Amino acid sequence: MTEENSQMHPMSRRFRGFLPVVVDVETAGFNPAKDALLEIAAVMVTMDENGFLHRGETYLQQIDPFEGANFEQSSLDFTGIDPWDPEREAVPEREGLSEIFSPIRKAMKAFDCKRAVLVGHNATFDHNFVFAASMRADIKRNPFHPFSTFDTATLAGLAYGHTVLAQACKLARIPFDSKEAHSAAYDAEKTADLFCSIVNRWQELGGFPPPPFE
Repeated sequence: MTEENSQMHPMSRRFRGFLPVVVDVETAGFNPAKDALLEIAAVMVTMDENGFLHRGETYLQQIDPFEGANFEQSSLDFTGIDPWDPEREAVPEREGLSEIFSPIRKAMKAFDCKRAVLVGHNATFDHNFVFAASMRADIKRNPFHPFSTFDTATLAGLAYGHTVLAQACKLARIPFDSKEAHSAAYDAEKTADLFCSIVNRWQELGGFPPPPFE
């Protein structure tokens, strides 16, 4: 390890300069190019002095559907979101994403990380919607890596033998209330708890740091 690397925050060294940030989106369908983004939550991940991860602060934004957005009624029924409810206090995509991205950039600086990496349960879905909305909003400084993600469905399949979020949390001894599910903040927080549980368990079992090369 070089002297420069040894002075960097351990979080940066843990994920080769990436800061894991847990994201969950609620949408009006499955097509990120056509269907409305309605809600986005980002949960920060912190690290203690022993190198264990913990869930940090949650940031939530309600999003106004972009002009011409499609709405699948089955998706609206599933999430229970009324896109036109004035009490949502929704904001345009550009404003909402900027509010989400700002604390992520600050955390990247604090942890000496060069890029954020999106953590999600079936992460490709969330990643695609975040990037599609960022492009529509012409946001130049998207902090997330353009294609790398950490997928807790895959990680949970390895660690606990189950890929469904609620069941994986149960196996990890993480409380999960199905009545609270399918809101971006709740799902992101439970995904963060699951991600931290898996990474910490790997460390406790001696899997990290890897043994040095002979």
